[in-house]
Amino acid sequence: MLKYLIVSNTLFFIGVVGLFLVRKHIIIMLLSLELMFLAVSFNFIVFSVFFDDLVSQFYVICILVVAAAESSLGLAILVVFYRLRGGISLDLLKLLKN
Repeated sequence: MLKYLIVSNTLFFIGVVGLFLVRKHIIIMLLSLELMFLAVSFNFIVFSVFFDDLVSQFYVICILVVAAAESSLGLAILVVFYRLRGGISLDLLKLLKN
């Protein structure tokens, strides 16, 4: 079980590093966020098998549904923004505040 927790924590911290170090590319930030969601889901699955509990598996399904909705909505917004502005850099996204 320990090796699965190490893999889960490693994936989560790779996602955190990707989220905070790459501040210019919005798609890489979305991928890092998805990696963090999947690491948490993997952690829930490991503990679900260890404790023989089905509630954690239900939580994983809910997390995956929310992550899929977040990804599709975020990518749809990026496609529309790219069509309007011609780029998806975070510098261009500051124009949305006005």
